[in-house]
Amino acid sequence: MKSTPSWLKLLIKISVTAICLWYVIRKIDWQQSLQTFHRSNWLWLFLALLLLTASKLAASFRLNIYFRNINVRLSQKSNLQLYWLGMFYNLFLPGGIGGDAYKVIMLNRRFRYPVKMLAAGVFLDRVTGVAGIGILGILYYYFVFGGAYYSFWLLLLLIPCMLLYYFIVQKFFPSFLPGFWPTFGMGLAVQALQVVCVYSIMNALHLHEAQTAYILIFLLSSLVAVLPFTIGGLGAREIVFIWGSYQFLLNKDQSVCISLLFYLLSVIISIVGIYWVYKNPLEEKGSDNSLPGISMADEKNIPDA
Repeated sequence: MKSTPSWLKLLIKISVTAICLWYVIRKIDWQQSLQTFHRSNWLWLFLALLLLTASKLAASFRLNIYFRNINVRLSQKSNLQLYWLGMFYNLFLPGGIGGDAYKVIMLNRRFRYPVKMLAAGVFLDRVTGVAGIGILGILYYYFVFGGAYYSFWLLLLLIPCMLLYYFIVQKFFPSFLPGFWPTFGMGLAVQALQVVCVYSIMNALHLHEAQTAYILIFLLSSLVAVLPFTIGGLGAREIVFIWGSYQFLLNKDQSVCISLLFYLLSVIISIVGIYWVYKNPLEEKGSDNSLPGISMADEKNIPDA
């Protein structure tokens, strides 16, 4: 994808998102979905917004742990501002340079931090998030099927997979090993907060049955949304919810409402990042933004992408 023009990447994302939304529109009854929206409890939705915001705050702290592992000394405030700007770019400017790439470029240009180390930190941050989704997904898969459909064996594989991930970080990303367990725990916390957020959304929509199945579908949709083929996961999440509603004999119109509300809450949170489009997020008086002390040996430990 490195040689793909930015305009072509954006065109692909828009096209895939449009196709997904076209499929969703054909599959659900929008009148019933709108009625579900109108019955929403706004207090539960506000709580969902707070929980999703808390998950983003936790994710920003997790990323700063990775930065500090390689002596990138950003204050929590500067890191949070840069993280929020990245969220805005990821959702509203889905072109050739996403929010993650922008953070790497900005830190490299302003403070001359090595690109390979920065990219490795951002990459591991994403991997840790996916790992958190995977762990919770396996747990909910077990809760839904109660040991059937290989759910028991998947549960047994959790610890070996965690140890394998630790070995990979130790072997290929040794500079980040001191922060392995703190970031791993933060990754679980981020996803757990989003799961509770979805519980709040379901309560807002008065969906009190089959909540465990809905959470499993949400976690699966989160894995699909990570793939960089749609705009902020829009359309892809909804398709997974429709598929899941068929599998678990749920109401597909209500299922899509969960996904769309989660996306809308993400938009509300991310749009705050527009403030730092016009104000440099790294300009802060008294912040510890000194140049890093990274040796060439450390940088060589990071494999090429």
